[in-house]
Order: sequence, then structure tokens, then C-alpha cells
Amino acid sequence: MVFRFYSNTISQASRAIAGWIFLVGMFLIGFGLMIYLMPEFFAALAAIILCTIGIGCTITAAKIFWSSRGRGDSGSSQGYRENVHIRIEEHHDQ
Repeated sequence: MVFRFYSNTISQASRAIAGWIFLVGMFLIGFGLMIYLMPEFFAALAAIILCTIGIGCTITAAKIFWSSRGRGDSGSSQGYRENVHIRIEEHHDQ
């Protein structure tokens, strides 16, 4: 008499997971083989991607610097009000 401690659903799920792992493994092998056979192409592709990301970061940083320049963050009196006083009260428990 054979006892089964798992259901058919678990068996199907494990087969599906094994199938996805197999496909990912085959994809990685193929990708590694393509890099080995065409290293110049993938080096150029990586360089293009990295330069594009670098240009995007530079543009974003320039936009942030440009927008913060107009807010008076550098010590200008644009956001300053003369009639506002800040009072700090200290409470002493005795």
C-alpha cells in the first residue's frame, strides 16, 4: 500500500516550477554563448545603455539644480518674512 503525502496540485506546481527553471537556465546558457561569440556587439550595447543612463542622470541633476536655484536655497531673501519671529519656550519640570 502506497501513501501519498502530496496532492496532484502540488505535483503540477512543482512541474511548472521545474519548467520555468529549465527555460531560465537555457536562456542563460544561450545568452552566455552569444556574449562569448559576439563580445564586441555586447560591449557596444552595454556602452550605449550606460551612456544613455548617464545622460539621463545628468539631465535630471541639472533640472534639480535649476529648480532649486529659484527657490532661494542659497541664502537669498526670497522666502524670508521680516515680521515673523520664532519663539522657543523651555519648560522646566521641578
